[in-house]
Amino acid sequence: MTHPVDVHVGKKIRQRRWLTGMTQQQLAEQVGIKFQQIQKYETGANRVSASRLWDISDALDVPVSFFFEGLEADKEGAATQSVPSDIMADKEALDLIRSYYSIPENQRRRLFELARVLSDVA
Repeated sequence: MTHPVDVHVGKKIRQRRWLTGMTQQQLAEQVGIKFQQIQKYETGANRVSASRLWDISDALDVPVSFFFEGLEADKEGAATQSVPSDIMADKEALDLIRSYYSIPENQRRRLFELARVLSDVA
């Protein structure tokens, strides 16, 4: 049976990998393992050792603590925000984020302000 912490860490690996545009194969090559192992980590089927998590955090350019962020919200079963706690697991949300950051900064700020105005109206 999978442990909830292993599932959470796996989701965070998948989210960060996807946000950076990296494939499972590319991540596996950087870490020095087979892509099937990355698949098992991402589903929580296999537990990630501390040293392997260190290597993955280096490859994904995040601190190790990143993989544990939001764990308390998952554990309690409720997010304190109006946004679902698993928003980063949604492919559409990730596509939106990647697209947003590909926009030049001055235009991105204007888009952000527009979104804020629209969300205040709704």
